[in-house]
Amino acid sequence: MGRDREVEERRAAVRAGGPPRYHERLRAQGKRFVRERLTELLDPGYEVEDGLFARVLDEGLPADGVVTLVGKIGGRPVVVVANDMTVKAGTWGRLTVAKILRAQELAWERLIPIVYLVDSAGARLDEQFDIFLGRRHAGKIFWNLANMSGVVPQIAVMFGASTAGSAYLPALCDLVIMVDGNTSVYLGSPRMAEMATGERVTMEEMGGARMHCTVSGLGDLLVATESEALAATKRYLGYFPDNYREWPPTAPPREPVPGPAIEDIVPADQEKPFDMHDLLERVVDADSLFELKPLFAPELITALARLDGRPVGIVATNPKVKGGILFPESADKGAWFINLMDAFNLPLLFFQDVAGFMIGSAVERRAIIRRGAKMLVALAQANVPRISVLVRKVYGATYMALGGASFQPDACIALPQAKPAIMGPEAAVNAIYYNQIQAIADPVERARFVQERRREYLERIDVWQAASEFLIDAVVPGSELRRELVQRLDLYLRHREPGRPWPARKHPVLRG
Repeated sequence: MGRDREVEERRAAVRAGGPPRYHERLRAQGKRFVRERLTELLDPGYEVEDGLFARVLDEGLPADGVVTLVGKIGGRPVVVVANDMTVKAGTWGRLTVAKILRAQELAWERLIPIVYLVDSAGARLDEQFDIFLGRRHAGKIFWNLANMSGVVPQIAVMFGASTAGSAYLPALCDLVIMVDGNTSVYLGSPRMAEMATGERVTMEEMGGARMHCTVSGLGDLLVATESEALAATKRYLGYFPDNYREWPPTAPPREPVPGPAIEDIVPADQEKPFDMHDLLERVVDADSLFELKPLFAPELITALARLDGRPVGIVATNPKVKGGILFPESADKGAWFINLMDAFNLPLLFFQDVAGFMIGSAVERRAIIRRGAKMLVALAQANVPRISVLVRKVYGATYMALGGASFQPDACIALPQAKPAIMGPEAAVNAIYYNQIQAIADPVERARFVQERRREYLERIDVWQAASEFLIDAVVPGSELRRELVQRLDLYLRHREPGRPWPARKHPVLRG
């Protein structure tokens, strides 16, 4: 009994974390103790923890500042690596690194998802020769992240700082969730930046959650509270398989949320904007639409959803935002999402209503061609079932980038009001009739001529031209769109193995 009591006493002391003053500091910052986060994240009653007693004989270093364990979320095992900010500000020491490596290798070998709960001030400089240079030092954490990419889901939940080299941890994960006001991710602090470059910038401007979720694209979800972050983590994992060798888990089918008919949602006028979310909600199962990167490049919607209970990935242009036109940032976003869905065997649905990629010197300098090409490559390499829906106008190279027939989807279907063409009527009429337009001196007559030519052009690119030549597979009324997608997805998934055939892995999930 004495020995048992010693184990319990030591276990309780380690699980209590650092001194009370550091717990009080966390509460003052609106943060919770690491084990409180774990209790909210994980199912009760199952926990296998390695390294609990790491450095138990070293005063002030319980568990060496990191919790590494296997728990369950929704009954499925998941590896968790969680920093403890009450122990030396969550910094990495020699056994912190050893524990993280052990947890990663367990996830890799057993093909289990891994979640990082990040809140750390970085590496301990007084232990740098124990953690920095060797083959089993901190750099191998990032080597593992890169090699596990596309093998098991990897999620970074950012509760606080992830600075200097450790900033690459979220950058190498599939999904990054950031708590507004507390998260900071940067290679060099504002103080370092001022010393090196003279730039004066706040912590939020340098690497805050809102900046990363709206400007840099490093963050995928911006949340207001820690509870929201943990709930989003659980919800996200519910759409994904444990690893690349499996299909994602299904759920009981649900009818879409009640609302207007698709025919009433989509305006007949090609230039009149509407919110594509409204159409998507009428297609997918109720309460299943889960958008990723909603604040970054919002002209392109990238979302998880369920269709008749099956998880799917959705890529859709949103005419309500910048006309749905694709920019360099939206191309990066699309490439990342397509790559992620294909890596973990989620079928892809594309919804097109777009006038093309943006043009002009500003976007050319931001590498719209190179970044657009990444989206094309991601789509060309994807081998999950893919269905593209032409909603209204579909002009230019975006037809390819959003799964048009030339990019070999399982099906390319259209709503009756679709208008597929190389370019829209304004640009086309200008290109075809430029000399004639310039020769008309009377401005009223010139405007009438242009308007008439545009009307004729729109009539020629009617969807029935494409359907008549069997350039697309079907024209479907909005009232039948969901049923059509459900039946086609059921067909295209028949006798298809995930990852067909199994390679050592499919490919990494790149965040270009």
